[in-house]
Amino acid sequence: MRYSLAIATTLTLWGLGTGSGLAQIQDFEGPQIDGAPVFIPPGEVIDPVEIVEPLDEQFEVGPQPGPDQIPTTPTSDDAFIPVVPATEPTPTFNPARPAVNPLPATALPGGETAYTLDGGDVLQINVFDVPDYTGQYIVAIDGTIHMPLLGSINVRGLTIAELNQTLEAAYQRYLVRPLINTSLLSLRPLQVAIAGAVENPGTYTSVDTTTSRRFLTAVEALELANGVTFSADIRNVQLRRQTSGVERVYRLNLWDLVQYGDIHQNVTLRDGDSIFVPTTNTYDPIDIQVLLAASFAPDVLPAVQVNVSGEVSRPGTYLVTVGNALSAPVPPTVTAALAAAGGITPNADIRNISLRRSDRQGQETILDIDLWALLIEGDINQDVLLQPYDAIIIPRDNDITPEEAIALAKTSFSPDQIIVSVIGEVVSAGRLTLEPGATLNQGILSAGGFNNVRAKKAFVDLIRLNPDGTVTNRKVDVDFAAGLNDENNPVLQNGDVVVVRRNALTGFNDVLQALLSPVTNTFSALNFFRIFGILQTDQ
Repeated sequence: MRYSLAIATTLTLWGLGTGSGLAQIQDFEGPQIDGAPVFIPPGEVIDPVEIVEPLDEQFEVGPQPGPDQIPTTPTSDDAFIPVVPATEPTPTFNPARPAVNPLPATALPGGETAYTLDGGDVLQINVFDVPDYTGQYIVAIDGTIHMPLLGSINVRGLTIAELNQTLEAAYQRYLVRPLINTSLLSLRPLQVAIAGAVENPGTYTSVDTTTSRRFLTAVEALELANGVTFSADIRNVQLRRQTSGVERVYRLNLWDLVQYGDIHQNVTLRDGDSIFVPTTNTYDPIDIQVLLAASFAPDVLPAVQVNVSGEVSRPGTYLVTVGNALSAPVPPTVTAALAAAGGITPNADIRNISLRRSDRQGQETILDIDLWALLIEGDINQDVLLQPYDAIIIPRDNDITPEEAIALAKTSFSPDQIIVSVIGEVVSAGRLTLEPGATLNQGILSAGGFNNVRAKKAFVDLIRLNPDGTVTNRKVDVDFAAGLNDENNPVLQNGDVVVVRRNALTGFNDVLQALLSPVTNTFSALNFFRIFGILQTDQ
């Protein structure tokens, strides 16, 4: 069965239009005969080449209703509208305003891809064939928009697709087969919380000022917080999101993003999201260099304030700055803190170093550090990255062997030099600057060696000031042929004093000379002995 209708005058529809509730059908682009549109009942599809001649009679809609007489459901007798096959929802009576492309969808954790609306979003809502209802709408702070005929509509938490469905269902009362197309013109300010191992944790608000209307990503949020710290565990970043009143936690592996280019890890954020970056106590130079090249690394490597106590040359609080290895910045580590404190003492127990760390919640964690494993096995993870206000404690070991002492003296966290005083009967007595690990024999030889006439060469006194304030004085038998050993050739420590005594004859001579010095200044005691034949000298 076919129907054809020629309309020579304006056709009015129920519920369309502005003040009078009328909408004019203009510029109809559907099937026409002699300039008159042809209307097809719902469900009928005809071939345009078979359209019959137009009828001579004209149809018009009944009297216009008042505001209280708007029908809830239009009937087929009330109005005729052009029917378009469901698979092709075009053409239109009035070409709508240029549609604004919706925001690109980006895959989110858990399969969530849709943006949900809230106060501050700006929408472009196109009502099919009703230009008076088409326009821009701002979502109010209470999450509502005000639509013609419908009044206030709550859109908070709805996606764009859900909003289209909601409006189409609501306009079913007033429009025949309403078709709604909504796009997002402008994003509301996005507020996210960032905590954990970042330079500046806190709450941040992002306002999209670009024409592309991009969503804020996880990496961009970290950049707002001035980047992550070098103790950040970027493999286990947590994203917390409220979904339908339920909080969900997602794991983001930003290492895969920076190392392998896995863009799916850089998820787009939603208003109210929170990001937590945990810390790691391991130190991998490769990880650090990769992190340094990331866009969310700190722009300036900060210095770290720590306290160092125990077996170091200068215990105290230090601001440990960033080092440099082969032109690559090196973040502060435990060994850097020890070097800042003047280096370890020869009795430092580097196998049992303790690091006390308090997080922002005040909870204390104690880390056990074995720097001997770093020296012998190359375990770089023992050189822990420092965080502000860390406390490093180096205990004392009284059983360090001379070989271990030499090995410790050559480390980067030992003093660069030691000051030793060699006094008494040596060629050049005084304060000497020696390399760490220098032995007693090296100290004596650095002072020019023994004075062959005056020195007692069998032994020397080694005086040492202990960290507890006590002083030890030990007699060491000298053997220049001996190698490193604690009996004859011990390792010197910073501040040691080596005393080379006078031999017996020199001692007696000095005493006698002191006694005779008031009588004459022209003869020495030795001359006195020679005069009286007590001491024979070679001619």
